[in-house]
Amino acid sequence: MITAIDHIIVVVPDLDAAVRSYRGLGFTVVPGGRHPVGTHNALISFADDSYVELIAFYENNPDHRWWAPLQKGGGLVDFCLQTDDLIADTQRFRKAGVQIDDPKGQSRMRPDGYLLRWVFSLSAGTHRGVAPFLIRDETPREERVPRERGHPNGVTGIASVTVAVDDVPVVRGWYEKALGTSAQEIHRDDVDGMGIRVIVGPHVFDFLAPRRPHGPLRDWLGARGPSPFGAALRVAAGPTRELDAAETLGARLSLVPG
Repeated sequence: MITAIDHIIVVVPDLDAAVRSYRGLGFTVVPGGRHPVGTHNALISFADDSYVELIAFYENNPDHRWWAPLQKGGGLVDFCLQTDDLIADTQRFRKAGVQIDDPKGQSRMRPDGYLLRWVFSLSAGTHRGVAPFLIRDETPREERVPRERGHPNGVTGIASVTVAVDDVPVVRGWYEKALGTSAQEIHRDDVDGMGIRVIVGPHVFDFLAPRRPHGPLRDWLGARGPSPFGAALRVAAGPTRELDAAETLGARLSLVPG
């Protein structure tokens, strides 16, 4: 069963610069380590057990799924969901019509020398970034997710993720069939979009198509195709505010009370 967001991914051109910038925004950023596929990361872990992964390439890898989005500006590019049954949930998404690969292994060497291992199922082709990828840890998850979860800016978790899509009925079918739940029809005036809202544990996903020929969602789809558009991070109090995209290195992130 799918239980929650595991993490969201922000791809950046320079990891050290991203770490400095996000720390300047009031986040506690923990060095993550290196993957054998040419990427390295740093993590921002939250009290709700989710996290933001800042990831960059320490060597060129044009075949990597996040290489092309980086060439288009980077920012928020993907999301991973937690599951308590990777095989079954992979099959559920596949039967719902999602192009999703069989599980395969991956690893990351932390700076302290601890080798993390996990297995994940990746959505493929044009479904990537609209359908999730799924993960199962082989080493303890508490070793993969940093224990440092307090932040000077007061962020406690991920409130929601907004995904720009061009075919809401198809996406609705994926999620309703795979999750066994009903999606809620919504309108979002702030981005001039309409679509569906899907609840995944404590987290919200809005899959939105543009309502008019012009606007932020239409512009995003034209430049980047169907893909994650933005995320809202939860704080205990204070007004809703957008973080400066120059400081988030292209990720559209906002802070919302809740």
